[in-house]
Amino acid sequence: MIQMKNVMKQYDNGVIAIKDLSLSVDPGEFVYVIGSSGAGKSTFIKMLYHELTPTKGTITVGKYDFAKMDNKDVPLFRRELGIVFQDFKLLPRLTVYENVAYAMEVIEKDEDEIKPRVLHVLKLVGLEQKLRRFPNELSGGEQQRVSIARAIVNAPDVVIADEPTGNLDPDTSDGIMDILERINADGTTVIMATHNRELVNSRPHRLLEIAGGRLVRDEEGGAYGNEA
Repeated sequence: MIQMKNVMKQYDNGVIAIKDLSLSVDPGEFVYVIGSSGAGKSTFIKMLYHELTPTKGTITVGKYDFAKMDNKDVPLFRRELGIVFQDFKLLPRLTVYENVAYAMEVIEKDEDEIKPRVLHVLKLVGLEQKLRRFPNELSGGEQQRVSIARAIVNAPDVVIADEPTGNLDPDTSDGIMDILERINADGTTVIMATHNRELVNSRPHRLLEIAGGRLVRDEEGGAYGNEA
């Protein structure tokens, strides 16, 4: 599903954020990505959805080989991903229903397909009673649930979640994890960057630790530990 081979990322200011990183992720895995601030974790995540491109090395996600992708292919590639951001990135003038439906509208799905699918995913994330609310009428946890619903409405093979519980209280974070694990149980590959030690330790999955731009640990069911 995902392969990185000898990936290096150097920014224009000379900073090398990722150094000689190689890994593979199989379909259906749930993978945590951890690392302290400045370790290279955000660069790693942004390269997965082609926000950043590697200076050296190769990245393949599904059928897309980044080295062979034209700029026109990037929007098509991202349509096959679900991306969940820490700051939600909801459209403030659209309702909950409209925010989720928009993800299907941009790929020109028919309205008779959009409505049942949107209602289904809103029920999955527990927001079927709030579909006419606007983002500013929701709690942070509810906004993140909308973000997840939007990310999964087109049934992507991969969901990339960048600190999805970063601004949420522990109980709300548990609810978000319940949803992500449910999605994963249905076969979706989930890559989740997080600083949430409690979640990582209480809900073990494969763990990748990045430090100094290098992959320093790749452990199935690994604990967060004091070193990260």
